[in-house]
Amino acid sequence: GMVPRTLGDALEGVYNYGNPWGMSRSKRSDWVQDLKVKYVSQGEKVDLLYFVCCATSYDSRAQGVARAMVKSLNAVGTDFSILGNRENCCGNEVYSLGERGLFEELVQKNLGLFDQSGIDNIVTTSPHCYNAFKNRYGRKDLRVQHYTQYFANLIDEGKVKFSGKIGKVVTYHDPCFLGRHNNIYEEPRKIIENIPSLRFVELNMSRGRSVCCEGGGGRMWYDVSGGWERLAESRVREALDVGAEIIAVACPFCLLTFDDAIKTTGNEEKIQVKDIMELVNEAL
Repeated sequence: GMVPRTLGDALEGVYNYGNPWGMSRSKRSDWVQDLKVKYVSQGEKVDLLYFVCCATSYDSRAQGVARAMVKSLNAVGTDFSILGNRENCCGNEVYSLGERGLFEELVQKNLGLFDQSGIDNIVTTSPHCYNAFKNRYGRKDLRVQHYTQYFANLIDEGKVKFSGKIGKVVTYHDPCFLGRHNNIYEEPRKIIENIPSLRFVELNMSRGRSVCCEGGGGRMWYDVSGGWERLAESRVREALDVGAEIIAVACPFCLLTFDDAIKTTGNEEKIQVKDIMELVNEAL
C-alpha cells in the first residue's frame, strides 16, 4: 500500500467504479448523445465490439475520438455494438502498476461479459486496451484489432473513400503500446497517407525510436517532480522543427499529454494534436 496517493485513488476508482477516474458507471456512455449506436444485449451475438476505453469514455477531449470512431464506422457501413455503461477498465495500467489481483478480477469480469454475448471480435480505441486483450488476457480465441489496423484493412479493401481535405502538414507520434510493444507501425501511416491534400512528414525519432509521451503505465495519475522538460513538451518542439501543423496520435493518453504540452509550451497558435480517427472522420 506504500504508493503515491493519486495512484492509490486511481486503483480504488477502478475497483469501485470500473475506471481510474472514479467516475460513476452511469456516465460511461454519456459521450454517445445523439449518435447512431447499438448496445450489446445479453445473450445476443455481437459481430464486432467497439471497446471504447476509460479515457475515451470520460475525458471531455478524448470523447471526441469515440464520437469520430462511431461516425466513421457508420460511414463505412460497419455493423458494431458497444457495451455502454457495462464496459469496464481493461486493466492494462493496473497490471503495469503491479496490482495483479485487481487485474485478474478485471480479466474475469470482462471475459464474462464477452462470453455472455459471444464476443470474439473486438476493435479498440486505445493501444493499451489492445495490448491487454491481445497479450495479457490469455485468450487466443479473441480476435483483437486496434482501430488503425481495422481501417487500414478497409482501405486495402477499397471500402474507405475519402472526400474531404485536411490541407495541413501532419506528423505522427508512435505510441509505445502500438509501436514498440506490438510492432504496429505501417497501418497508422497508411491511413494518414491516404487522406487527400495532406502532407505527411516523419519525426526524427519515429517508429522503434519513438519517445514515450509519459502517459502510460499509470503516469496519467502521477507526475514526477524535478523541474525538467517533459518528454511530450520536447516532442512538440521536435514536431515544430519538422514543419508539422498537426501531431497525429493513435492513443488517448498521447492525445491528452500532447494537448497539455502544446499549452504549457505556448504553441496553441502554431500546432495542434489530433487523433488519427478525428482526421479520418474529417476526411470522410
